[in-house]
Amino acid sequence: MKNINQTGLTWISFFSYAFTGALIVVTGMIMGDIANYFNLSISQMSNVFTCLNAGILVSILLNSWLINLISLKKQLIYGFILSIISIIGIILSKNILLFSINIFILGLVSGITMSIGTFIITTLYYGSKRGSQLLLTDSFFSMSGMIFPIIAAYLLENKVSWYWVYVCIEIIYFIIFILSVSLNFPESQDKIKYTEEIKKWNFNIILLSISALLYILGQLSFISWVPQYATEIMKIKIKKTGNLVSNFWMAYMIGMWFFSFIIKFFNLKHMFALLSGISTILMYIYIHSSTYSTMKYIIISLGFFSSAIYTIIITIASLQTKKPSAKLINIILFFGTVGTLLTFIVTSPIVNKKGLYATLICSNAFYGIVFCLSLFILINRRNKIYLKG
Repeated sequence: MKNINQTGLTWISFFSYAFTGALIVVTGMIMGDIANYFNLSISQMSNVFTCLNAGILVSILLNSWLINLISLKKQLIYGFILSIISIIGIILSKNILLFSINIFILGLVSGITMSIGTFIITTLYYGSKRGSQLLLTDSFFSMSGMIFPIIAAYLLENKVSWYWVYVCIEIIYFIIFILSVSLNFPESQDKIKYTEEIKKWNFNIILLSISALLYILGQLSFISWVPQYATEIMKIKIKKTGNLVSNFWMAYMIGMWFFSFIIKFFNLKHMFALLSGISTILMYIYIHSSTYSTMKYIIISLGFFSSAIYTIIITIASLQTKKPSAKLINIILFFGTVGTLLTFIVTSPIVNKKGLYATLICSNAFYGIVFCLSLFILINRRNKIYLKG
């Protein structure tokens, strides 16, 4: 029964990332249709979607407090109820304010769910096994990135209202709800009591936090504007554009599965530096590609080699203490979510003033900075990584 319960909890973690991934990834596909629905420009609509990212950010901040007051099971059940209410609100929205409020609530739900999913994995697994399971968990984010752009493109091509995409996404949370009702969750109150506090902020944690922010900012800035760049600059049809985004996340998912098996044989810091360096080069090549076929193969390679970066950042940070630290995990998730929040805040003005090409160049620069930070982390050998619980 213990193994069945652990497997069920692990699947909740998987689906928590799938839910958040679906919400974030489909934004670039349906943004234009929603902008037309509310009679807004693309840049104005992108700023509205900052509410989704803001909700995720606020919820991760709240999670360290909520985890002491409300059990994980109750949080997921309440989250299911709130997600239904918010999606109904999105469907019934007649003005942009009501839409923004419901998108913010949806962000709150997804952020708390993802934070719970990450904490479950770091509580159940240790050392290289933790890194492997986190990679598998994060692969469900990219699995949503592979599936939902295809679903969105299909719905839009067949003149189905854009809000049905969110109804499809809610199916994921329904599965989380069903699993949550029937499983026993770890006693988070007890876990936090004996969690080892970080008494001295080592330099690596600061670098890892900045890396998480810039990596997510670079990745989402790139993939969010790829559809617009492909259709407006490269004159590629919407179906092929959806395939580009889908190919990226498909390769991302396959990469996570691949690295989840080999990560245990390599030094995490070496892997971080290698993968971030390769990804920086591949993104540069993609931006300067002139044909659809070249873009297709490069974006697949980029998805594959960049797939493990964020999870490696979380894993290195989580192994800075002997016991799983919910606070430390939330710190990295917080900075990663700040990167998500800043995606359209940073890129919208660039799109307006400099264009889509300049926006992708900035994304490439963020990846380059992450590579430099990974080298600093590699050089700094003073901080010990705890491989056993």
